[in-house]
Amino acid sequence: MSAVQELLLLPLALLALQASLCRGACVEVDSNTEAVVNEGFKLGCISCKKRGEVPATATVDWYFMASDETFYSPLYSYDYENKRDEITDSRFDDRLAWNGSKKTDDLQDGSIYILNVTFNDTGTYKCIFTRTLKYSNFHYPINTNKTIVMKVVPKLTRGLASILSEVMMYVTIIGLQVWLAIEMIYCYRKISAAGEEALRESAAEYLAIASESKDNCAGVQVAE
Repeated sequence: MSAVQELLLLPLALLALQASLCRGACVEVDSNTEAVVNEGFKLGCISCKKRGEVPATATVDWYFMASDETFYSPLYSYDYENKRDEITDSRFDDRLAWNGSKKTDDLQDGSIYILNVTFNDTGTYKCIFTRTLKYSNFHYPINTNKTIVMKVVPKLTRGLASILSEVMMYVTIIGLQVWLAIEMIYCYRKISAAGEEALRESAAEYLAIASESKDNCAGVQVAE
């Protein structure tokens, strides 16, 4: 392989190395709040680490307060570092599953999944991240909590914003199709007009050449 080829392949190798080291970005998205009875529902809870270059460990604890209660009770805890998870509320026995980060000691997605939702699951849920940043000389603990007010309904209802967004989507699609049709007609007419103009110019040029040729022939005949 020539030196020039090696120089050309070097940037590609660097790009491939960077791509292999890339990790997905963390985005804190709010959880849905409307669950359907007898169906599954994901309680989303994401807490992104602000200092990505600092190693850390984290645990997640969930708490639940029913709509007719005035205090939170422990619901679920997850500690990936120690390979431990536990459902601490008997009302959710065999109905909770981990749906967050996996294969990492530093949890950023602490979501859980409820199976077979019941109307009794209506209430307020709170997830608390306990994260410990591990600096070289000390450890720095951080607590982050998020609250989700969940409502259980017989069937999923669509909000006004969802309906309006769908209507706007169809209006936009139809508008783009109409605009595209107008542009095609305009371009066709412009090309057609340009073609006719070119034909007229070609015909005029042909007539001018023919007339000039005729005059030349007449001059030759007079000279003879």
